[in-house]
Amino acid sequence: MKAAVITFPGSNCDRDLAMAFEQAGFQVARVWHKDSDLPPGVDVVGVPGGFSFGDYLRCGAIAAQSPIGAAVKAHATKGGYVIGICNGFQVLTEMGLLPGALMRNAGLRFVCKSVALRVETTNSAYTSGYGRGQEIMLPIAHHDGNYTIDDEGLAQLDGEDRVAYRYAQNPNGSKADIAGVLSANRRVLGMMPHPERAADARHGGTDGTHLFKALMGGMALA
Repeated sequence: MKAAVITFPGSNCDRDLAMAFEQAGFQVARVWHKDSDLPPGVDVVGVPGGFSFGDYLRCGAIAAQSPIGAAVKAHATKGGYVIGICNGFQVLTEMGLLPGALMRNAGLRFVCKSVALRVETTNSAYTSGYGRGQEIMLPIAHHDGNYTIDDEGLAQLDGEDRVAYRYAQNPNGSKADIAGVLSANRRVLGMMPHPERAADARHGGTDGTHLFKALMGGMALA
């Protein structure tokens, strides 16, 4: 399986994401935001965390309009897998690939710590390596991670089992404690916590490895 990791000016988790993919067995291609096409044969696109374009205008808004953005959206439209983490989640909402928006944290402060998440569904290639209701620990590092969606949209997410993760203790004011959501076809995932930063025991935890390994296995069976 082949993964492509996008890099924007201001990305700072692209290397971590590439290494997490590689550890799970993916062949990884690195893609610059000014490229207009993804490499041939890409199965999953990773949109990393960081501060793309300095978070000017709105977090992820400028990155969503980069030349590579059209190729990412086309990949998703054709049924390809896409994962956006932290700033990448913000980019995917700005692209319209996921519902809702990421707003300023309720406490108006940058939050950087490990948090407990509850796995809300195992019905996706990203989450099938966990148990439903399982608590995992992943780090967060964001200033605009407050997931916001209207009541109708929230009801749709819940009704379609598309909430991937919820915070055990909400660190940022996100509606319904949401930490990650899936697209309607369950092949696009956006999440604020960083599984790629919990993929090496030397960094303090390995709960994130199960996401990447499950993705590899799930894609192989798809």
